[in-house]
Amino acid sequence: MRKIIMMLAVAAAFTSCQEDKGYTISGEASKMEDGKMVYVSEIDEKTNRPNRVDSTAIKDGHFELDLQDPETSNLSFLEFEGTQGNVIFISENEEIKFKIYKDSLRASEITGGKENKILQEYLGHLKQVNEKVMKGRTAMRTAFQQKDSTKLTSLQETEKEIIDNDKVFKKKIVQENPDSFVSIMVISDMLRMKSYPVNEIKEMYDGLSEEVKNTAIGKQIGENLEKENKVAVGSKAPNFTAPTPEGDELALKDVMGKVTVIDFWAAWCKPCRVENPNLVKTYNKYKDDGLSIIGVSLDRPGQKDRWIKAIKDDGLPWHQVSNLEFWQDPVAQLYGIKAIPAAFVLDEEGTIVARDLRGADLDKKIGELLNKG
Repeated sequence: MRKIIMMLAVAAAFTSCQEDKGYTISGEASKMEDGKMVYVSEIDEKTNRPNRVDSTAIKDGHFELDLQDPETSNLSFLEFEGTQGNVIFISENEEIKFKIYKDSLRASEITGGKENKILQEYLGHLKQVNEKVMKGRTAMRTAFQQKDSTKLTSLQETEKEIIDNDKVFKKKIVQENPDSFVSIMVISDMLRMKSYPVNEIKEMYDGLSEEVKNTAIGKQIGENLEKENKVAVGSKAPNFTAPTPEGDELALKDVMGKVTVIDFWAAWCKPCRVENPNLVKTYNKYKDDGLSIIGVSLDRPGQKDRWIKAIKDDGLPWHQVSNLEFWQDPVAQLYGIKAIPAAFVLDEEGTIVARDLRGADLDKKIGELLNKG
């Protein structure tokens, strides 16, 4: 009797192992030479860069790997020796199959796994959007050259509709797949492209499952959203203190006006220097009505002289501060600055009412806030 029970237990275990193959990948690569290596990479949590985790060789036009079951899904890549590009997929505890097209890796087919099904749907959508936009812009150039304003306007409206539909599609993916790793990738794209206001993107993020939010990219996006939300339109502008050219400490709260502009710039930044005359004009126009500006320079360490010279050369009469720490400037870090020029417009209460406006748009907004528009 004990022998029968033992045999049944072994058989059950064997059957279970046969049914649960876990995370395996296999593929057909018929046009690739035997012996060429196939590399599997995943995004490393610490470096945020692809890290090779395994490899195999192509044999008889096929490849196969049995990989360690991932604790959580992750963005992964297949690379092929001697071939440019890669194939993007999601690691998950499923049998994932590939049909590789050597001449167009991005067109390769992937089957297996819920995550990869959603990923393929998303990548296919992005490809269609890109093709439509590029085709439309080619037509726009032709219409512009032919001075066909009616056609040009129609094409611009069509592009806007394409982009609006793209935003709706992305939001739908996130809302319908709160437990999918792909949803955090979509939110990352939304944040990068500024598809929606930060507070709306954060609401979508908050609706995701804890498992998705606790992935490496999920944690990173969560941190970025927290930072962005602190300086989003409608939020109270974080106070800061930094050194002036004279070496004194100056705080934002000490220079507030009816309208205040925080202007991030640098002496080395050509677009900033081009924008400065517009800002000078706006300042002179509204300074007596309550406009205050504080410039925050991202100049490099040891280049205080260049910063001061730029202030003088461009005739910038408003308050200036800088820690001279380049992109590591604490104020720039606090406001999530990744590109300059960048401007934040505050009302009398210190609430951010607009950001990233330049030239005529900035002038118009300030005029409206001061009832001068």
